[in-house]
Formats: sequence, C-alpha cells, structure tokens
Amino acid sequence: MFSQCGQNSSNGALSNTSGAKTYVPPGQYDEFYAFLSGGYSGQLSVYGLPSGRLFRVIPVFSQDPEKAYGYNEETKPMLNTSHGFVPWDDAHHPHLSQTAGIPDGRWIFINGNNTPRIARIDLTTFETVEIIEIPNSGGNHCSSYVTMNTEYVIGGTRFSVPIPQKDIPLSDYRGNFKGTITFVSVGDEGEMDIAFQILVPGYGYDLVRAGKGVSHGWAFFTTYNSEEANSLLEINASRKDKDFIAAINWKRAEEHIAAGNFNEMPANYVHNVYSDKTHMATSETRKSVKILNPADAPGIIYFMPTPKSPHGVDLDPSGEYIVGNGKLSADLTVHSFSKMIAAIEAEDYEKEIEGIPVLNFESTLAGVVVSGGLGPLHTEFDGKGNGYTTFFISSEIVKWKVGTWEILDRIPTYYSVGHLMIPGGGTVKPWGKYMVAMNKITKDRYLPTGPELAHSSQLFDISGEKMELILDFPTIGEPHYANALPADLVAPNSTQFFRIDENEHPYHISKESEARVEREGKIVHVYMSTIRSHMAPDNIEGIKVGDEVYFHVTNLEQDWDVPHGFAIMGANNSELLIMPGQTETLLWKPKRIGIFPMYCTDFCSALHQEMQGYVRVSSKDSDTPLKSWLGDEPDM
Repeated sequence: MFSQCGQNSSNGALSNTSGAKTYVPPGQYDEFYAFLSGGYSGQLSVYGLPSGRLFRVIPVFSQDPEKAYGYNEETKPMLNTSHGFVPWDDAHHPHLSQTAGIPDGRWIFINGNNTPRIARIDLTTFETVEIIEIPNSGGNHCSSYVTMNTEYVIGGTRFSVPIPQKDIPLSDYRGNFKGTITFVSVGDEGEMDIAFQILVPGYGYDLVRAGKGVSHGWAFFTTYNSEEANSLLEINASRKDKDFIAAINWKRAEEHIAAGNFNEMPANYVHNVYSDKTHMATSETRKSVKILNPADAPGIIYFMPTPKSPHGVDLDPSGEYIVGNGKLSADLTVHSFSKMIAAIEAEDYEKEIEGIPVLNFESTLAGVVVSGGLGPLHTEFDGKGNGYTTFFISSEIVKWKVGTWEILDRIPTYYSVGHLMIPGGGTVKPWGKYMVAMNKITKDRYLPTGPELAHSSQLFDISGEKMELILDFPTIGEPHYANALPADLVAPNSTQFFRIDENEHPYHISKESEARVEREGKIVHVYMSTIRSHMAPDNIEGIKVGDEVYFHVTNLEQDWDVPHGFAIMGANNSELLIMPGQTETLLWKPKRIGIFPMYCTDFCSALHQEMQGYVRVSSKDSDTPLKSWLGDEPDM
C-alpha cells in the first residue's frame, strides 16, 4: 500500500478549497496558457492554468514521430546545423515576445543548450517556424530572453571555448578560452538574424534578463567560474567570494556597430526557416558575424561583483532593481540600476578585466534579503511590490518586499525547486495571481513508475498575503523555465486550417482528380489526397525494389481539427500527420517484393478503418506497369 504525504495546510498541503481554485468545468477554458520547457526532451509543452492540463507538446529541437517533425521531408531541414543533422537538444528557457515590456502573444522563443541554437515558435499555429544556430559558443544556456519590444533575443556562452576554435591543451584554459554574448535581432515578421556578438572573458555565462523601464537598453548576465577552472568545478569554480553580473549596454553596442567599430569574424552556422505557404523548411549556411571587443568598444559592458556563483538574475517590474541569486549564498544581493549608472559616470571602478571595468560592490548595492534560505536560484515578481525566490537546498519559496527586503512569507515545495514562474513575472506587468514551481525531485508525490518519475510542478495561489499550494501536476521532460500569459492574447488568433487555394507546396494538389503517380527513373512521386474517408489513390502498382517513393499527401479538408495521418508498412521513419489544407511528404524505400498496406493513422470518421490502401512492390527488373487508382482499376 502506498500512502500520500501528510502535511497540514500551514505547511503548504492542499487546502479544502484548492480543488475549487483549479477546477475548470467541462467545455470551459483555462485562464492562462503556460509554456514549460522540456529540458532534455528538446521540446516545449503547453499547459492550461489553473487546471494543469497538458494541451500540446510542440516539437522544437528533437524529432517527434507523432507529428513527423524531423521525419517528413518538409521539416528535416529544421534540424540542420553546421555539425550536420542534429535530431536532439536540451531546451531550457522559453520567453514570450513582448511589446512595451508586456507579452503580446505573437511568438515564443526557446534555446538549445547543447548545440547552441535559438528557436521561434509561431503562436497562431503552435509550430516551430525558425531555428538559428549560434556560432562561437559552447552551450547557449543564458537564452532565449527578449528585450522590451522584442528588438533582440539574447544568448550567451555557458562553456567558454577557444574563439576561433583551435586545438590547444585543456590546461591552457585560463586566458585562452573565451565566451560570447549574442544579440539576435527580430524583424517585424519574427525573422531572426545575428546582429552582433561581444567577446568576453572565459567564464560561464549562466542566465540573463533584459532591462526594462528605466533600464531599457541594457541586459544583465550572471557569471560563474571567474576562476577560469577547467576541472572539478564544484570546488575550483567556487573559491571566490564573488563572481559577477555583467551589465551590457546594447544601445551603446549598436552605436559601435553603426560606426564600424567591429571585426567581421569568419563563422559557420545554419539558419532554418519554415513557411506556412509552402509547408516546407529551408536551410541557409552563413559565414560571418560581427564581433565587438570591449577593449575597442568602450562603454558596452561592466562587471558588478555579486556573491556567490550567481545563477539567476532577475529585474523587478520597474527595471530599477537587479537581483543576483547567488546559489552558494544564503542571502540575495540586490543591485540598483541608478546606482550602477552613477558609479559608471563617476568611474567608480575596482579594476579592469580584459577592458571591462569592474564596479565597486558597495557602489551598486541597493540592499540584501538576509538569510532567505539555502541555495537561492531564481526570482519573479507579482506586480504588487513583492519578490518570490526559490531556494533549491531548503526546498522552499520565499516571498519578500521590494525596497525594504524584509521576508513576508515562505512555503515548502516538493522537492528541490529550480525555476519558478508567475505569469508575466519577469515583465513590466505581472499577472500576479498564480505561481508555478518547477521542482527537480519528485520522490513520493506521484505513483511510482520505476526508477524515473515525472518531474513535479506545483501551482500556488499568490493572490492573498500568504502563498497557498493548490495543485501538483506532472510535466514533460525536465522543465527549466516557463512563461505564461492570459489565454485571450493567443486563443482568438489560433489558425484553424490552411487554405487549399493558398498552398504553395511544389507537390500539392488542389482536388482529388489531380491525384496521380509519376516516375523519374528510380524516383517515384505519389501525389495523394486525403479526405473523409479515403485516400486517392488507394491502390498503386509498378513500384520496384530499390525505388525511392515520395508520398506527397495533401489533406483536402477545410475544417478545424480534422488532421489526417498516413503510414505505410516498412517505412524507416514515422507516420505523417497532415493538418487541413497542408501537404507533407513521406519517403519510403521498399526493400522487398510484396503487398504493403497503407492507411490513415488519425481517427477521422466513422469509416476511419476503411481509409486504407495497398502498394504492390515488384522486383527491380520487373516490367509491371506503373498505375494507380481509386475505385475501378484503369485499363492500361
């Protein structure tokens, strides 16, 4: 027998009213969309709040056989990199596009940490439409946070490397390994481009927040391993009492770029874009980036000493207070933006590091939240003058007052909380009703499922003076961060189907009568249509062993929520899942003679089982004529 954890309500257990607070009646909608990163799954999951219901898993950096992402011919290019086809990544930090510092519901960005990349997801289709690789980087962890008006998505190097890359002994790390800070511009239609990179010392650049309000035009990065150690980092990168928050004046950097104060560095990186018109992705390799060196571009970056090995960096809604969450400190260090500017103007420097002024610690300090807990990691804000910080080691969230730094409340989490998320909690306008804790350890919260358990997220009501735990819900992969916004900013704009008359796929068909099969040597193109409840053609002969058969399947439906699937026995990839009005392509290479069934994989009607057909495969030297039909077999 398994027993449930027994805590009383004062310790954060579910109260008698918690069910009512999270209940969404059948047929009604949640108040918020929440987007949780999938971590090592490489994907992005979509939940409703307050119900905690999972709505969708959006494939981003990893192949997904359910949706054929990275398997069909149209989306394979989305996973191209300078290293070749990379079908996986470690997705960490989703961030919504903003206008005037408020999430606007157009796009959400997320980073790939392992093979440095940034992806953009279109929130009208909930599909990944763009991925850009980040050169001169090892581990794009401090990403993909946006500036106030989505001028830029920002990234940075977690694992410093030689720049440009070269073969040197690992013992030569100190002074020879470097990091970069990357500013990716975002156009009016969302299109991304690497605007410039800033060369920085070989530390670990952990997380970032863009300035807002009074600090708009700046960005703030936490750093660790200012010791520049390359082995046993848990000791050797934890020796100093303080590392840094790097304050970057990106508006000043723009001025240096405009004045030509940069080096054009050779690079090799891939930019992938998906089109909803052609329903296809294309890849482009780019060969250079603009590099700014702080020694040659004064005024673009300053270091603020911050205890100790800071992980998260977070700004209050005004943009004045910059919170450094030093994971090896029991206190929270809060810097003042206005004091930082005054220190810069007074040249109140402790020293310089590779052309970067280090400001005196006391000169930027606004205050300290004393003895908050053990292992502070991340902070968000409720828009009512309060900050909320996670403490990993002591498994709790602490609420404190901005300005006075006094602790107001604390509540346990289950267990070892990492990130937290308040809808809009990192913006100028938080919707401070709910808070989600993303825990790293689950233990006894759910029924056991073998050695690995689903990660545990917990929903808190923060509308009152005291935080209240109201829901546990399991998540996909390992969420590192999340963003949320009111549903009415997204739902009214959701695409219901793609218009057939706007389909520009080179192998699309507009009506069933255009269905056909064509041979070009060993290449066979099947122009297929699907509609409830048949595919055309549903009988094909004349395919030979060794052929490359491309099934170009167009879903002729023009109705919401009527996708069709397609699969054929022996295909070495996945099914197709084709949205209404869309065309997708499955490549099949038959290896033996015989009769091979094909069918629709997505239940679409009462006659779904009848939505099937056959392909006859003959020997490679056969003279079986190529023909196809639906209904009566044609005379040859």
